[in-house]
This record gives sequence, structure tokens and C-alpha cells, in this order.
Amino acid sequence: MTNIPDFVFNLCDEGFKNDPFMELHIPTILEMLDIPFTGAGPACLGLCYDKNLTRSVAESIEIPVPLESYLGPEDFTATLPAAFPAIVKPNFGDSSMGITKNAVVTNTIELLNYIEWIRTTYGKCSILVQEFLTGQEYSVGIVGNPGLSFKVLSPLEVDYSGLDSHLPPILSYESKWHPDSPYWNLISYKKADLSDDKQRLLIDYSSILFERLGCCDYARFDFRADGQGTIKLLEVNPNPGWCWDGKMNIMARWDDLRYADLLKMILEAGQERIAARL
Repeated sequence: MTNIPDFVFNLCDEGFKNDPFMELHIPTILEMLDIPFTGAGPACLGLCYDKNLTRSVAESIEIPVPLESYLGPEDFTATLPAAFPAIVKPNFGDSSMGITKNAVVTNTIELLNYIEWIRTTYGKCSILVQEFLTGQEYSVGIVGNPGLSFKVLSPLEVDYSGLDSHLPPILSYESKWHPDSPYWNLISYKKADLSDDKQRLLIDYSSILFERLGCCDYARFDFRADGQGTIKLLEVNPNPGWCWDGKMNIMARWDDLRYADLLKMILEAGQERIAARL
């Protein structure tokens, strides 16, 4: 082959042909061609795309996670949660796919109806039924790699105070993709107001997960507190959205980093990681 690049800045965070199941295919091809690239490899992307599997890894290293029931693609019943409210979501997916304002259910009828809606909309897929965490929601962004340059961005808090009281406080699919929804432009982000102990806990959880799950160069970790204030992991986002209005760039701005600075840091983190292996 000719014209093989020396290094690829992988900005494919939505999957090949916008198919999120094929996000890992791009780094797979690059690995096969022995072309170095930024961001997570296919093993990490595949693992973290499975929310239930990611939860199991976190639980195994004593990072708090929500109570959860898992329905396989062929399952028609589930162990119903001990208490409502609960949130129902596809096990696979990103960008809040399958999570609408009706995803937070308060009784068995709503739960079964939403399970049916997911399967009607997305076909046979695995589904998660989780306890709905009613506390504050946080994100932690990391740029770099363990043992090398490693920067934790200022943690972010999701501000739901602008929502109408009848809407569940969640980052729903409507809030991201439907300008005519009651969520549109009513959710904002602010610098997290955390005690030193809780901020240190969030950073520790994120740093441990970054290394254990095999993240590279940059990643985002989402958490939410329960009603008693215990912070629990929601999900891990290797190769999170890098767009100018995304969470990573918002956190970077609080650290006086421009959008160009953030992209430069990611690029340099990948190059440093590759150079360290030589």
C-alpha cells in the first residue's frame, strides 16, 4: 500500500456511516494496518458500549453502581425493581438513544409499556432497568494516559433547574436532538459544586476506570448521586464527543483551555503514548 499515514487523529465518535455499533471498526482497521491513532482501541470501545458489562467491571473494583436488572433480547420478564422510580434504557447505545421522557417509570404498568416501546422501536435488544438516581449528576473528563501526561478537567454538574417540574431530570434523547421538545435549551452545565472529599472520590473513580477499561488519550465518566448522596457510576465514554459545545470542551474552558487547546492535548497525548511504546 502507498500513502499510508504516519498517525491518525481519530474523530469518528459516532461510528462508521453513523452506526454506533461500528465505532470500533475504524480503530480495528487502523490496528490491522499498524497505523497509530488517537483515542481508545476496539477492545475498550466494545467493552464500554456494553453498559451492563461496564457496570460489572466497576462493581468488581468497589465503585458504587445503581441497582440493576438485565433483560436479554429473548427475555420477556425481568426481576422488577424493589422500588420505583426506575429508569429503563437499551443496554447498548450512545447519545441517549432509547432514553426519552417516558424512560423514568413509577409503576409496573409504565415499566412494561416502556420495555415494549424500546423493543418495538429498536427491535430485539438487551434492556436495563435501573434504580433512578435522584441526586446531582456529574461528569469527569480526563486527557492523557496513566504514567504519562494525565490531566483531569474541572468536573461538570448538570443543571436541571430550568426544567418544568413534570419532566424527569435526565439528559433525554429529546434534549439533544429534538428542538421542539420541552427539554430543548432548558438543561445547562455548570462547574460542579463539590466538597474536596467528593471531588477527590470522583477523580479517583474515573482514574481507576480509565486504566482498568483500557481508555487511551481522553475519556469522560458520568456519575449521579442517589437520594442519600452516594455517588454512583452511570457510564464510561471512551472517545466522547469532541465537538465545540460538548461536555469535554465545556470542562476544558473552565481550565482556561480553548477548543483548539483541547484537540491539541488529545493529539499530543496519543503521540506521547505511541512514542512511549517504542
